[in-house]
Amino acid sequence: MMTFYMTPGSCSTGIHILMEELELVFAAHVLNLPAGDGQKPEYLAINPKGTIPALVLDDGTALTDFVAIAWWLGQKYPKKGLLPEGLDAQAVALDRLNYLVNHMHGHGFTRLFTTDRYMLREDDREAIERQGRTLVMNGFHQVAKWLQATPGKWVYERFSVVDAALFYNEFWAVRLGMNLPDACQAHYQAMIQRPLVKQVLAEEGYRV
Repeated sequence: MMTFYMTPGSCSTGIHILMEELELVFAAHVLNLPAGDGQKPEYLAINPKGTIPALVLDDGTALTDFVAIAWWLGQKYPKKGLLPEGLDAQAVALDRLNYLVNHMHGHGFTRLFTTDRYMLREDDREAIERQGRTLVMNGFHQVAKWLQATPGKWVYERFSVVDAALFYNEFWAVRLGMNLPDACQAHYQAMIQRPLVKQVLAEEGYRV
């Protein structure tokens, strides 16, 4: 059985949604990162980065990055259609995953959630938070162009791994009181209406 390491309301929520969409059987371990669970020796032995999500496969292989896990799930279960068809389209999907996870999350939201990491002095706080919001909102305006270019409510013609990554960014933005572009707001509303997304959020202790 696969083992999934997660933290409720974090980026791992996107992977949680994908695994439920695929109807996979897995063991879930909840980590309290603020309490230091990510730095415990037993977890560092699985994921030396001490981050989430992490997915340990049946053969013991550990995937410790959102993009890698999402890509593996899409490739492992192709009949579910979590990746667009064709090499070129899949490369674009990978590029978009990286934009959402490594740019919007990794550079934008981290400045809002872990501001101290970027500060040289206390006076820097406001400027760093403002920079983070600018990065995030510029990102959402770019994402809105993806959504506007596709008929329907998803990034592609059907729900994909990219939608799961986009959703956790939207979820954070909404909880921070940020105003999403109309296309992103429509995407967010479509996501929270999916039964399995409702299920995952309830399991993780959230009401929308």
